[in-house]
Amino acid sequence: IAFDRRELNVILRLYGAKVADGEWRDYALDFGRDKAVFSVFRRASEMPLYRIVKDPALARKQGLYSVVAQGGLILKRGHDLAQVVKVLVKPPRLTAV
Repeated sequence: IAFDRRELNVILRLYGAKVADGEWRDYALDFGRDKAVFSVFRRASEMPLYRIVKDPALARKQGLYSVVAQGGLILKRGHDLAQVVKVLVKPPRLTAV
């Protein structure tokens, strides 16, 4: 199981924005027989902050994609990757001038 080009474009667009903001610094890709995982790190020596998981076994039940936090909490599941990764995008802050 692996991410295709369209899926990687969605993930890397988000990753690039977070790197530009200084929040994320490193990533890892893991491809196995049963699932593919994109892990995001603040530093390379830490546990991953978030994991974006593609698991075809759950495609008909909860959704093909999921975002998992550091402690194992599933933040969001779904069938559309672009909608699932939106849980990692923070809304812009409004400040008075």
